[in-house]
Amino acid sequence: MNRSITVGLDGSAESVAAARWAAQEAGVRGRPLLLVHCEEWSSPAGLPASGSDVRERWAQALLLEAFDVLHEAHPRLEIGWRSVDGPPAASLAGMAPGAEMLVLGSRGLGTLSGYVLGSVGLAVIRATERPVVLVRRTHESSGVSCADRPVLVAVDVDRPCDALLAFAFEEAASRGCPLIALHSRPAPLSMGSGAGFGPEVTAEISSRARAGLQDVLKPWRDRFPAVAVEARAAIGRAAVQILEAGAGAGLIVVGRRVRGAPAGARIGPVTHAVVHHAPAPVVVIAHP
Repeated sequence: MNRSITVGLDGSAESVAAARWAAQEAGVRGRPLLLVHCEEWSSPAGLPASGSDVRERWAQALLLEAFDVLHEAHPRLEIGWRSVDGPPAASLAGMAPGAEMLVLGSRGLGTLSGYVLGSVGLAVIRATERPVVLVRRTHESSGVSCADRPVLVAVDVDRPCDALLAFAFEEAASRGCPLIALHSRPAPLSMGSGAGFGPEVTAEISSRARAGLQDVLKPWRDRFPAVAVEARAAIGRAAVQILEAGAGAGLIVVGRRVRGAPAGARIGPVTHAVVHHAPAPVVVIAHP
């Protein structure tokens, strides 16, 4: 099956940035691009459909304009578009089985003081096990293509995930860019946060963590010999380390565990923080 890169459009600047990112990604992966606008136009049975025709025409115009812009920039790319009558989060999640990944725009302040992530984005992440990419428009401001930057993947060496590493290595191989694999190890509680946390102890913990990370990465290096891999081990809060390391990344790859998770469960504190605060596009990979 030739799955599409599916992107949600709502007319916002963030969704435009998401569409541009998705078009570039579709070209890199050799996949078709599908533009989707989801909105509830239908009125309850027996009630007049006030304004629904106007909204539907607006949606059609939005998709057609996006199609024209992206087709001009990527003339060889296969681009389709759909206008869907239904709740956006549920409709997009329902399209996930036929998608390589879902791409959505996100907006925010870009600092740890606050960030507004659309409820649609969080709902889609929770509702599907397909990769979901969140794109902010700020990543375009430097003029450097995301494909020219490294891919950063957050790795838990104690519970390594094949789906996460497979996506990260395949992405780096497709782009021809380096891969940064980061493992963050929290400081032992016995060290506290003061002077007892000395450089010698830091170096020893980092060395052990890096050795464990290298062991996890070895089979993937063998499978993808053309990918240049940098293994990093850091001590401290994982979310902070990922955000710092991902400042210059073209894509940040993080995971969320779905095994045993109740319906509507949160996506995990580290992943939640990254998708809220990272300026780079973030892909969330669901895994057992």
